[in-house]
Amino acid sequence: MTTNTIVKEHLIVALDTSNETEAIKLVEKLSGYVGYFKIGLELFTAYGPRIIQAIKDTENKIFFDGKFLDIPNTVSKAVYNMVRHRVDMLNVYMSGGAVMLTEAKQALVDSAQEHNLQLPKLLGVTVLTSLTSDVLQNDLKIQDQIDEYVLHLAKLAFKNNLDGIICSPHEAKLMTQLKQEAKKLNKEFLIVTPGVRPSWADKNDQERIATPKDALTNGATHIVVGRPITSATNPLDAVKKIYEEIQGVEIKK
Repeated sequence: MTTNTIVKEHLIVALDTSNETEAIKLVEKLSGYVGYFKIGLELFTAYGPRIIQAIKDTENKIFFDGKFLDIPNTVSKAVYNMVRHRVDMLNVYMSGGAVMLTEAKQALVDSAQEHNLQLPKLLGVTVLTSLTSDVLQNDLKIQDQIDEYVLHLAKLAFKNNLDGIICSPHEAKLMTQLKQEAKKLNKEFLIVTPGVRPSWADKNDQERIATPKDALTNGATHIVVGRPITSATNPLDAVKKIYEEIQGVEIKK
């Protein structure tokens, strides 16, 4: 099977491990078949920025899934520093509010310009795919339904010039109008969806999930897949099976 460059660019593999050797081996096996490798808190807290440098040295793109949430000054400085590590995509929590989002985006632009680096994509995290409506309403006291709340946060992200959002595949289909508005401005509004589970994979601790085909059909621009690939006996075969599963699906920008 040859590499499908269109599919490749929109596939993000989550390196959710605390083992540096294991992470690098996965990158080496999947290099050329994956658009981005996601470094989350587990791997980053184990090895710090050096793991970013190690993967960048393989000439692959990195999505740093740090989910920054703090006062605007702290988040903007953290974003500024992450840009210096040459990440290609990173995220902040939408619940930090408009001022935090605006200052984070400005810090991203300033850092890229000052260090002569390509501008990374800044995404807003809406509602984690492990959460349900019951948790949202009873634990967090947010009375909106999940789809209403995610759409509200997506509009806030768009208004504050973020490059897209993180949401479950179920909410991706609500973002058509925002993507159309972005297109009118000659921009993209990315919809990155974790909680993607191929039809042959276990659900694990995710709740609001969908298959790769359904996620892309719903309007996701990028899909994040972790354990179905990384825990497979042959990770490259798992990637190829995902390719087969989404063969012919139009990726809606």
